[in-house]
Amino acid sequence: QVQLVESGGGLVQAGGSLRLSCAASARTSSRYAMGWFRQAPGKEREFVAAISGYGGSTNYGDFVKGRFAISRDAAKNTVFLQMNSLKPEDTSVYYCAADVNYNPYTNNWHYWGQGTQVTVSA
Repeated sequence: QVQLVESGGGLVQAGGSLRLSCAASARTSSRYAMGWFRQAPGKEREFVAAISGYGGSTNYGDFVKGRFAISRDAAKNTVFLQMNSLKPEDTSVYYCAADVNYNPYTNNWHYWGQGTQVTVSA
């Protein structure tokens, strides 16, 4: 069982930055792929970014356009999402996910966190 806890969400003005963190349980090894997704009220869950096990590959949703960066600290079992140039349309609940398989662009991930709210004001 993998437990994921997100943090770092909050309220920020448009153009600002936030860094989200996802702490995985101690049993999670670096071989797990990690991902970030988001879901706004009334909308489907949307792929944001993913990083493969051991960090060899990264993928981003089309809307990111170079504004976000995913990274991982294997020693701390933590994955980060650095978000810059935030826009009001980035307002959403952001979820962390983990899986032994690398499944970017899909919602087919086995483990999910509870989410952290990101609100971007105009």
